[in-house]
Amino acid sequence: MGWRRIAAIAALASLAMAASPSALAQAKKPAAAARPASAPAAPGAAVYAEQFRTVCAACHGPNGRSDMPGVPVLAGQPSLYTITQLFLFREGRRSNEAMTAIAKTMKDDDLRGFSDFIGTLPPVQPTAPAEPVDAARMSRGQALAQQQKCLFCHGADLSGGQQVPRIGGQREEYLRESLNGYRTRTRAGYTQAMIEPVSGLTEDDVDTLAYYIARLPGVAKAGSGN
Repeated sequence: MGWRRIAAIAALASLAMAASPSALAQAKKPAAAARPASAPAAPGAAVYAEQFRTVCAACHGPNGRSDMPGVPVLAGQPSLYTITQLFLFREGRRSNEAMTAIAKTMKDDDLRGFSDFIGTLPPVQPTAPAEPVDAARMSRGQALAQQQKCLFCHGADLSGGQQVPRIGGQREEYLRESLNGYRTRTRAGYTQAMIEPVSGLTEDDVDTLAYYIARLPGVAKAGSGN
């Protein structure tokens, strides 16, 4: 592991700990006491809520679920996962022209402020697909999810938590792109956790997994009354 990667991980761990409520609760002194009297206070939650509406919602939607193809769902994502991704964009470790342009202007307080606000956005159910769900494909996708240990990290309902993203109900094309990025090692992650599970997948496997994961919440909801 190179020194740059070690430094990036250390910096991100520090940010994540600072954003963690449990870490803040363990502090011996109030945050204000540790800040010089002349230093300006960090913007409050209302400021980042407004900035999300003016900066982020144009692509990601005001409720965190966009109808734009290829734009990931932010609603329901854990704040610690979100701050990780913003950090990776800011440091140039993830590649996306629009996100890099925005994230590179962010200070550490901005990373925390935006990720904390995004963490308050409740999950939003995906729109029911126009075509009937392919039961055989869903069954195959479920088997792949169990085989590749998706449920072990992301949870039985794929809702994630902490540093693990919510993937249940995520946009199908975004899931496909992300899985292929990890499979071909063109998408960087904070850790190598995704490399082994996807390294042996075929393109057809990726398509099937993306199909299953994107439809999981809607299927569970529809089937709850049966």
